[in-house]
Amino acid sequence: MPRRMLVALMCLAPALALAQQPPTKITDGYLVDPTGMALYTFDLDGNTKSQCNADCARAWPPLTAEANAKPWADYAPFARADGSYQWAYKGKPLYRYARDQSAADRTGDGAGNQWRLARP
Repeated sequence: MPRRMLVALMCLAPALALAQQPPTKITDGYLVDPTGMALYTFDLDGNTKSQCNADCARAWPPLTAEANAKPWADYAPFARADGSYQWAYKGKPLYRYARDQSAADRTGDGAGNQWRLARP
């Protein structure tokens, strides 16, 4: 293999590895975003359909996806009513909670008896 091609492949490998990473991690048995903040699901949501818009989405910010994001294992991006994209895990849209201030916070779990920590 020519040296240039080998160097090009070595440079491309980290980018390909990052492209295949899930949009979340698992910490203490629940899903967290890339910064370690807890993620939640909303009982009223349908399969890759968010019912949380406007004021709700300000309190429960969606885990956003890029418009060109591709499904990965149990994760799938979907279009929201406002045209933005959000990640879903096993069909359930994922959200953060605006009142969570640190990665240790899980204050949204059980809110309104409709919000749950997202679990794998």
